[in-house]
Amino acid sequence: MLKIPLSDTTFKNIRDYIYEKSGIYISDTKKYLIENRLSRILQEKNINSFEEYFKLVSFNSNGNELSRLFDAVTTNETYFFRESHQLTTLVEEVLPGIRNSKNGSNQLKVWSAACSTGEEPYTFSMMLMEKRLSTGSFEIHASDISEGVLASAKRAVYNSYSVRNIPDTYMKKYFAQAGKDFNLNAKVKATVNFRKLNLIEDRNSKSMKGIDVIFCRNVLIYFDTRAKQKVVSNLYDSLNPGGYLIIGSSESLHNITRAFRPCVINKAILYQKI
Repeated sequence: MLKIPLSDTTFKNIRDYIYEKSGIYISDTKKYLIENRLSRILQEKNINSFEEYFKLVSFNSNGNELSRLFDAVTTNETYFFRESHQLTTLVEEVLPGIRNSKNGSNQLKVWSAACSTGEEPYTFSMMLMEKRLSTGSFEIHASDISEGVLASAKRAVYNSYSVRNIPDTYMKKYFAQAGKDFNLNAKVKATVNFRKLNLIEDRNSKSMKGIDVIFCRNVLIYFDTRAKQKVVSNLYDSLNPGGYLIIGSSESLHNITRAFRPCVINKAILYQKI
């Protein structure tokens, strides 16, 4: 592949544009990563410079090029039953109380706020189904900024890496192997509603209301403090009173907000809306 140089000025322009549009902060040390990932797009489109590419993205009216840019720069590391202790604690210890408070009159509403290729929301759906909850008693929404990963999530065809932590009982019940791939059961696929959503945009986040549990795990690490505060504020507004925000076990809301009450249950930290 022909090496096209990325100048410091153009890198900063692209980086600032990504931050403006998504809240994702890219440090100076990641210049090589941006250069490598975007070089493939330049070659594919027969573009001779990053300056020309930046103009294309900036002035593209339908948003397709911006979506492709997000696809290129975001990391979508995920797999089924990731940080399963959090999930088990939520299902076993927290959800019964939420369901009791509804008196059976309303559906449990869950939002996977950066779902990537779908492993997280599908995992949670299967866990609820294993608790004998009917698919009509819960509603799972899943969103991501990347159209590429959303398309993959809707297909729900996974490789051995993605399924490596799935218990055997789940594998036998919910997956069918086809060569090296594993196809998710259609009944599970039907329980998750996917949509493109930018967490930094008020208009998008305000469309999500009345949520009981929000997963936003291993996402805040990509934002600086100002963007984190913006995203968390939007998530707070989407939650029902007493609802829960679940972030990654290595993440914290310290110095971000005091609007949530940290709850330590079975060594898992969950954040409850005050």
